[in-house]
Amino acid sequence: MNHSAPFVFVAWISLSTAGFGATFPFAEATIDDLQRRMAAGELTASALAQAYLDRIAAVDQAGPKLNSVIEVNPDALAIAGQMDAERKAGRVRGPLHGIPVLIKDNIATADKLETTAGSLALVGQKPPRDAHVVVRLRESGAVILGKTNLSEWANFRGEKSVSGWSGRGGQTANPYVLDRSPSGSSSGSGAAVAANLCVAAIGTETSGSIISPSSICGIVGVKPTVGLVSRTGIIPIAASFDTAGPMTRTVRDAALVLAALTAADPHDPATHEAPAGMAAIMAGALPGQALRGARIGVLRGSFRPTLDDVILDALKVLRAAGAEVIEVGNLPTNLRSTEVMLYEMKAGLNAYLATLGPDARMKTLPDLLKFNEDNWAKEMPLFGQQRFSQAQAKGPLTDPAYLDALAACRRVTRAETIDGLMEQHRLDALVSIAAAPAGLISPAGTPDPIFGERGPSGGGASTAAIAGYPSVTVPAAQVRGLPVGILFFGRAWSDAKLLALAADFEARTRGRREPHFRRTIAQEAAGSR
Repeated sequence: MNHSAPFVFVAWISLSTAGFGATFPFAEATIDDLQRRMAAGELTASALAQAYLDRIAAVDQAGPKLNSVIEVNPDALAIAGQMDAERKAGRVRGPLHGIPVLIKDNIATADKLETTAGSLALVGQKPPRDAHVVVRLRESGAVILGKTNLSEWANFRGEKSVSGWSGRGGQTANPYVLDRSPSGSSSGSGAAVAANLCVAAIGTETSGSIISPSSICGIVGVKPTVGLVSRTGIIPIAASFDTAGPMTRTVRDAALVLAALTAADPHDPATHEAPAGMAAIMAGALPGQALRGARIGVLRGSFRPTLDDVILDALKVLRAAGAEVIEVGNLPTNLRSTEVMLYEMKAGLNAYLATLGPDARMKTLPDLLKFNEDNWAKEMPLFGQQRFSQAQAKGPLTDPAYLDALAACRRVTRAETIDGLMEQHRLDALVSIAAAPAGLISPAGTPDPIFGERGPSGGGASTAAIAGYPSVTVPAAQVRGLPVGILFFGRAWSDAKLLALAADFEARTRGRREPHFRRTIAQEAAGSR
């Protein structure tokens, strides 16, 4: 940390956790724990689902009012009852049988739930079928509790969007300190998992949207290699970067969920590039002592001094575990990913809207632009739609400007960074800080009492995301009670190896801490204690 800075006393203003804190019987429960109890007849999927629905009512809709769940599934208890009947008849579909899961509201479901990306424009615009990710969850026996709020349009509508806010869902709070950002765009998924509103959640990422909220909300997040999980039925930003992935409280749970999601999809050609057998590897026991003998490269970034101790402590853990740690340089900057996203969003969003059928109100990106202008007070009270307008002005995916930007992104993140450094130094993985601690939701021109005038900065999530390569964040530490994760990332299809390395780190640090729904962090006079 910056020991030369004047001492700042930070006071916590907390909510009482009576009724929704440590009394929750399934706090920090893992998939394996719950499966053992259901197998022994001590617990039913119906009772488990009801407990989580009650928890959502107590914590999300009342109590701290996290506002992380945008909609509860009216069929959740019926699905749980079906899973109980199957178990009683001797059929257990796998590790997710009867496990309550929440999914982000940009993942299509052809049921009673909406799929809106947080936008009022898509309310009532029913998708014709489930996203492939949802098909996999249903086939695995998961109980879909509902949809989570998100940064509207996955944080890519306006240039100054507010993480965790959507026109349909409002503002999601960070469960650690309620006036701080949950980050985005998988804001609701991160906050819900952190607050024990579900066993697992599904987020989506284009550039940091799983990793950043997972780090900031003190949970495990996995951004898979693009193509390991199908993108079909997910409201897109950029096909080159987009993927869904699990958000959980443990690495083991993340591996089990990712294994369930992993499958070839005839409608997504990228899924046919995945090596055979990856799901089985992730569903099995993660190898212990994975860090012993591993060669780990460290990439630094433009982090605030607040994070220096976090990365140094993490490197001590890696070395103590028997890993060889090599400093390999700095994270790349000035990536041209926004240009790629603008081109691909126009193409992808128009293609998605076309699947909603001829009767859909929203058929093209111009329809969305007009809707937002016509409903300015509800849709754009906080920020505009510059990204939408910029995307609409772009040409087709054959434009030289697009092809050049995509090639530049891949060259910098793949050849010059991940692939290049890993080959040069014979590395098993790279590590960096995942994301800075949470900043204030609404700074309103006032300095952050922790981070000062500039607010928090730092985080390496974008490098792997723009490469289309896998990354895993695991809780490592807390700064003033705000979580910070360490990011493991590497080459394409190294997802299972990264999970094993992250699990070993997790076992040695136990960095996950339950949130206590503090209202704020108040700055007192400098020098006081």
